[in-house]
Amino acid sequence: MIKISETLDIAEWEISESFMRASGPGGQHVNKSDTAVELRFEAQRSPHLPPYIKANLKKIAGRKWTKDGAIVIQADTHRQQSRNRQEALDRLIDMIQRAAKRQKRRIKTKPSRAARARRMDQKKQRGDIKKLRQKPIE
Repeated sequence: MIKISETLDIAEWEISESFMRASGPGGQHVNKSDTAVELRFEAQRSPHLPPYIKANLKKIAGRKWTKDGAIVIQADTHRQQSRNRQEALDRLIDMIQRAAKRQKRRIKTKPSRAARARRMDQKKQRGDIKKLRQKPIE
């Protein structure tokens, strides 16, 4: 089990990894070894995630969310495969942790009478400044 938070875990079988050759600098090493990691997490089918986390995760993931409800994360910044694997997993955990935080409901409020008066005063001052810029009427 991969621990996300105190109350949330995901199973290791829900994550699949594939390895490929990375791009960028590295000389002959980059042409010979499969150091880049593509991590795939089947979020939509996960029995360990509640529906509200899945909905938030879809918003947070953006283009990383596939049509079949999986999150695909690619990591190829490091030269070692193990570091790229850890980075991809850390990114997934961070994404799920952000999705698990519930947003506070916004309580609608109206501006106070003083705030409305200040706004109207500012608009009046701004209008007066703009009037000064006009050419005088002859």
